[in-house]
Amino acid sequence: MNRSDAGLGRAVGQQSFPLGGALKNLVVIPTYNEAENIDAMLDRLLALPIDTEILVVDDSSSDGTDKMVLVKAQDFPGRVHLLSRPVKDGLGAAYLAGFHWALDSGEYESVVQMDADFSHDPADVPRLVAYLEDADLVIGSRYVQGGGVTDWSLGREALSKWGNAYSRAVLGVRVRDLTGGFKAWRTSLLSDLNWVACNANGYGFQIQTTVIALSLGARVMEIPIIFRDRQYGASKMHGKIVTEALAGVWKLRRDFKIPQADAVTLRGESPR
Repeated sequence: MNRSDAGLGRAVGQQSFPLGGALKNLVVIPTYNEAENIDAMLDRLLALPIDTEILVVDDSSSDGTDKMVLVKAQDFPGRVHLLSRPVKDGLGAAYLAGFHWALDSGEYESVVQMDADFSHDPADVPRLVAYLEDADLVIGSRYVQGGGVTDWSLGREALSKWGNAYSRAVLGVRVRDLTGGFKAWRTSLLSDLNWVACNANGYGFQIQTTVIALSLGARVMEIPIIFRDRQYGASKMHGKIVTEALAGVWKLRRDFKIPQADAVTLRGESPR
């Protein structure tokens, strides 16, 4: 794969688009029983000053999340979309379904992935998309200057930092927030990912996609965000997902070669 023109602003693969212009963006949000959050989240995203549509990938929620999305889709035709899946099949599989939906449509130049529970601030979406002007993948990072977390216990924060340090050491990469799930992608990079290898859930899926992007020579940028613990609803993360992520980094190390001079930019700044 030819990456010689990366510095000129081309994304991975054959698709390119001019820098400096607005990108047509899709925000992908996986949901399972997020009725307490989804309506407000959609309102916040729809009010953003960028050209964006929203795809909610719902895993057959039992609390009416999908019905709330359908109502919003009727109020905002062409801007809000619902992809319903018949079973709860994990975060990674939900994101893959959303990414494939975006690529199959052929309409979007960038895709943002984020949580529905406001742990990822929708006001940060335009910042992530804007930085795609100089990157193929932009990660909203808790662990660069200006980033951080709120409302976490000391134990949870220590585990997250240790998990990222462990993964970084095993893989030999410079990305500070490998387990972060707030990302903006150029669709041309998404189309080149090895989807068969993206088979984990939760933290493991986030590590897999970033590492595979790096193995392709993608330009990855981290910008600071403040991660806020959810206020409503129940967390879907559990110990099995953490164990899967930490074990999976060794397989990634074996299967994917990361360029020694990986194109990672750590951009510290005030989050907003």
